[in-house]
Amino acid sequence: MTVDDLREPTLLILAALATQPRHGYALIEAVAELSEGRVRLKAGSLYATLDRLAREGLVAESGSEVVAGRHRRYYALTGSGVEVLSAQTARLQALAAATAAAVREHRRTRSGEDRSNAVDVRWAGGPA
Repeated sequence: MTVDDLREPTLLILAALATQPRHGYALIEAVAELSEGRVRLKAGSLYATLDRLAREGLVAESGSEVVAGRHRRYYALTGSGVEVLSAQTARLQALAAATAAAVREHRRTRSGEDRSNAVDVRWAGGPA
């Protein structure tokens, strides 16, 4: 998997697991909080994503318990998961910096009227 393959829900699941192991419902809540309510995972899609991330070695089951008669599986970020999350974070920071520079340049040239001084904005891993 390359870091470009991560979609927002997957990135948020990894981010939620970066602070502590969590069970499914806690992950759903953490993702909603991290995304300020924009991403609301359903249990089926969460567990399908967790199974895929486990196969890819980015998360691992870290324990289980029974609470009120219900089985809870806990998941934790692996070392590979930390590396992918870190790389994705760096890529997004570079992308944010490039887009901020483009916006600043646009504002500087007043709606792009002066195209002679346009900035060539590139981001890490993106098109040259």
